[in-house]
Amino acid sequence: MDPTSQIIVALDCDSRAAADALIEQLGDECRVYKVGLELLTAAGPDVIKGLVAQGKEVFLDLKLFEIPNSVAGAVRAAGELGVSMVTVHGMGGIGIMSAAVEAARDFPGMRILALTVVTSMTDADLADIGVVDAVDEQVLRLARLAQKAGCHGVIASPQDVAVLRSSLGPDALIITPGVTLSGESPAEHARPGTPHAAITAGASHVVIGRTVTRAADPAGALRVVRASLAP
Repeated sequence: MDPTSQIIVALDCDSRAAADALIEQLGDECRVYKVGLELLTAAGPDVIKGLVAQGKEVFLDLKLFEIPNSVAGAVRAAGELGVSMVTVHGMGGIGIMSAAVEAARDFPGMRILALTVVTSMTDADLADIGVVDAVDEQVLRLARLAQKAGCHGVIASPQDVAVLRSSLGPDALIITPGVTLSGESPAEHARPGTPHAAITAGASHVVIGRTVTRAADPAGALRVVRASLAP
C-alpha cells in the first residue's frame, strides 16, 4: 500500500477554522483525515463535505454504540456524506455491528470498522466495568466478533496488531491510533507504539495526531512520519 494512503491525520480540532487551516497547510501531503466527535460537534457535517469535495478520504470516528436501528441510520447518513470509513463499538455486540454492515451495503466505497478496546484503557479499567479478561484477550475476542458480523476491519492499539493480523487474515483493515515517533510522549495512550512498528506488525493504517497537528511545520512533520514507514 502507498505510504501516503496508510497515514490518517486526526483532525482533533475545536473549530472549522482550525481544521481548514491545518488541511491547507498539509495540502497534497495528506489524503486521509479522521473526523471525530469534537470536530463534528463543533463544525457539523459541512467539514466532511468539504473534505470529500477536495478529493480527500474521511475516516469518521464515531464509535457508534446505540440500538441497531439508530446505528444503521447513522451509517446511512455517513454514507450520504461520502465517508470512506466509519467506526462502531465492538462492545455493542454482533447485533449493532451487523446492522452497521448491512446499512453500508448501499455505499460500496464505505468500510465499517469495529473499535476493540480504546487505547487509553488498561486491564484495571476493564475490571472496573466487569470485564475480567486482560486487554489483549478482550481485543482479540471483539475482533473475532467483528469479523463474524462482517466488519471490514478493526481499530486497535499498535501493540495488538501482530496477533490481530494473524487471527483476522491478510484482507482485514487494522487501523491503529496511539502511534508516536520514538522519543515522543504517548499522551493519554496506555498502549502506544511507533508508526513503523505498527505497519511492520501488519497494520493497514496508522492514525497520527499531535505529532503532525501540533508541529510548527505540519507538512514537514507528516513527511517525517511517512519516511519512518520505510522498511
